[in-house]
Amino acid sequence: MELCSLAAASEEYADFIVEHNNYSRELLEELTGTDCIDLISRQYAAVYVPADQALPLSLTKYSYTSIPKLYTLLDTSALEASGISAVLAQPALSTGGEDVMIGFVDTGISYCSPLFLDRGGRTRILGIWDQTLPAEGDRSFFSDLSPFSGFSDTSFLYGRQFSEEEINAALNSPNPLDLVPTRDELGHGTFMAGVAAGSETEDGSFFGAAPRCRIGVVKCRPAKSYLRDFYLLADEAAAYQENDIMMGLKYLLLLAASRGLPLVAVLGLGTSQGSHEGTSPLGKMLNQLAGFSGVIPVLAAGNEAAKSRHFLGSVARNEEYEDVELRVADGEKGFVLELWARDPELYTVGFLSPTGERISRIPLTFSGDNQVRFLLEQTEITVNYINAEAGSGSQLIFMRFQAPTAGIWQIRVYSSLFITGEYHMWLPPDTFISENTLFLRSNPDTTVTDPANAPLPITAGAYDHISGGIYLNSGRGFSRSGKIKPELAAPGVNVAGPGRSPIPCDTPASARTGTCAAASVTSGAVASLMSWGLKNGHPEMAASAAVKSYLVRGARRSPAYSYPSKEWGYGELDLYGTFLRMRE
Repeated sequence: MELCSLAAASEEYADFIVEHNNYSRELLEELTGTDCIDLISRQYAAVYVPADQALPLSLTKYSYTSIPKLYTLLDTSALEASGISAVLAQPALSTGGEDVMIGFVDTGISYCSPLFLDRGGRTRILGIWDQTLPAEGDRSFFSDLSPFSGFSDTSFLYGRQFSEEEINAALNSPNPLDLVPTRDELGHGTFMAGVAAGSETEDGSFFGAAPRCRIGVVKCRPAKSYLRDFYLLADEAAAYQENDIMMGLKYLLLLAASRGLPLVAVLGLGTSQGSHEGTSPLGKMLNQLAGFSGVIPVLAAGNEAAKSRHFLGSVARNEEYEDVELRVADGEKGFVLELWARDPELYTVGFLSPTGERISRIPLTFSGDNQVRFLLEQTEITVNYINAEAGSGSQLIFMRFQAPTAGIWQIRVYSSLFITGEYHMWLPPDTFISENTLFLRSNPDTTVTDPANAPLPITAGAYDHISGGIYLNSGRGFSRSGKIKPELAAPGVNVAGPGRSPIPCDTPASARTGTCAAASVTSGAVASLMSWGLKNGHPEMAASAAVKSYLVRGARRSPAYSYPSKEWGYGELDLYGTFLRMRE
């Protein structure tokens, strides 16, 4: 166990996501050839393999879903605009999320901020799992829960957990970080927790959307170097692994279950990788959680709409191919580009470099890395044809551009099996790629980042509650399969919250823009509605689908738009409007 704990955290080991059918640990060990396994759920496990055996990564050697995707951060008038202040002002409605836990998988939390204390000065945080810290002590954080939680395994090979009791002991000490040495260096997780769940300040100038809820926190560890290299990320890019996020959700689920509380799980992380249908391992896990009674995931729609990183292609029936123009910025290290076909269509690709060198159509194959090298430049492109990606059934063409020459590239897309001729291409999201690397004929729709395209969770887009306009970059729907995403728009422009500070426990006022802020506001509304419903004889409000329906019915809709809208979903979040609609 000690060796595996080191392996899970070590750069000398590679992480993989393995799908299983509720196999026993013994059978999984036999199938994978290692005993270093974290069981995530009844469907998925994280497996840790020595890097010298596993590398180099290749989609010929491993399945697309087994290699963890990398996710990035998606960055109180807002509460008034979303009808939350009006609800908090009504004694009959104002539960403030009491007896509900809001959980965050993000960059951590400044736990000693007054925003996360109750009126008696005790923490409202039930637990923190810091994945970045060395493992200590018993690795089974919730061993007594196994008969009740639905999990056959409650252990965690890496990171360190801090309980509510330990946090309170730290708060009563002169140096809290000596006892509970977890911090939020980036401030993103603290901001989200403050907006969603912050206590009211002494002067009443700030409070979160659900100021009486309980809080659970996972601090995600940064992605390992071998994955950053595989996806060609810049050194400064904030990136988090899919398997670590999934393990974080497992922790939150068990933490809430240990206290008998319903859970609102919030994710302000997203990626442009994947089918954009919610069929990745993380998307499937969130969909499963949303089907559990008492678990409601709330996801940010992403900030990619106006970034020119999505291309909607169309090859006409009487045409052989379509040319896609891609501008690559100076100094671009490299990037991954994904083409997703409509079922069951098939495509192939060729390339024209900025210097005029043409690579003819690469034949359709069922396996193998197609490596393309250019005579006059240093660029190397690896093309993988995955003709039926396991999660979606669609064809995926995975293109890895290494050291690409700056300038205009042409990707020639050939139709090999025509039905509609429609396909999508996505570049990586913000921080993973230069802002000047983009499609010249981009399309702003179908830009909701994964996992927010999963059907059952609630997905929040962002609007400016001062001007009334949609946030320009807010991810637009619908999903690739046509599901309504986002369902709602919430305030997400210059939303007030706690800020980042180099001083431990100091959380100065801050404002952020992005769908992560909108998801935080929405999660507080969900917690308040769930809390009220469970206290007042509405057991259906423990279900994600029911809460989503109540919020959609109460949303504000402008006569200037038709709904559902790709930008607004079913309208603007209005919690008070939801209660008024129930009264009718």
